[in-house]
Amino acid sequence: MRKLYTNSRRMAIARCIGGAGNGVAGRRGVRYNGRVSYCRVNNSAMLLFYVRHGQPIYSPDQLTPLGGRQAESVAHRLCQFGIDRIFSSPSNRALETAKPTCEMLKLEPTLLPWVDEALAWADLHVVGDDGRHRWCYETPEFLQAFASEAVRAMGHRWHEHPDFAAFPFGNSVRRMRTAVDEWAASLGLRHDPVLRLYRIERPNDERVALFAHEGAGLLFLSTLLDIPYPEFASHFTMQHTGVTVVEFRDRGGFTVPRVLQLSNDAHLYRDGLPTNYQDRLRF
Repeated sequence: MRKLYTNSRRMAIARCIGGAGNGVAGRRGVRYNGRVSYCRVNNSAMLLFYVRHGQPIYSPDQLTPLGGRQAESVAHRLCQFGIDRIFSSPSNRALETAKPTCEMLKLEPTLLPWVDEALAWADLHVVGDDGRHRWCYETPEFLQAFASEAVRAMGHRWHEHPDFAAFPFGNSVRRMRTAVDEWAASLGLRHDPVLRLYRIERPNDERVALFAHEGAGLLFLSTLLDIPYPEFASHFTMQHTGVTVVEFRDRGGFTVPRVLQLSNDAHLYRDGLPTNYQDRLRF
């Protein structure tokens, strides 16, 4: 008979159905603040939920009142089907975003210092002609350079292009590659740098959440997905508490991570919170 749930999945469901935080157990699910969450589970593959922090105040490092509400909103979404493990950047804004989810599911976050925004910022920001500090992917000069045939032709060695010789881009690229490979290995996935896929060394149907940032997140996801950073960072971005879902489906002993959703903010819409993109655009 097919095994429906692993022990870790049973524990996650028990936490959800059994009531956590201010939850009250119901016959079919757990009720949080009047909302019933159903704990139906599909255990065919490991799922990663990458969550950007809520609306922040960068100095001091914390969430705004709206950011706190966004964190509660995304927590209800994540608790609906259960999370087995929670990881977080050590930054306060990421931890404050993770807190409601941790409290509802009674889980402690594992800190990942290498996904802290400060590390990526140190290597990947540039100073414009106006003296302002920006991410490299936010400047017209670097966007044009990233789109050039010469840089694209270098693929994952893009940072070795002569035009970037004066910038420490390679430091973050190499550090993130090592860290992502070690983290994936802890989850039973061994990165194959030649074929750009992951060998499954042990079955894993966990649902894993990682709370972090946009700037570091673009580097993290481009590394995880084996997409050169200039191509990824130039074309994709993230909303506050946007949820990116990555599936690691077993393809016969290996997996190629597939993005099912990118920076989805449906939880904000559902809870009547503003869906303004980074407080700049409404749609």
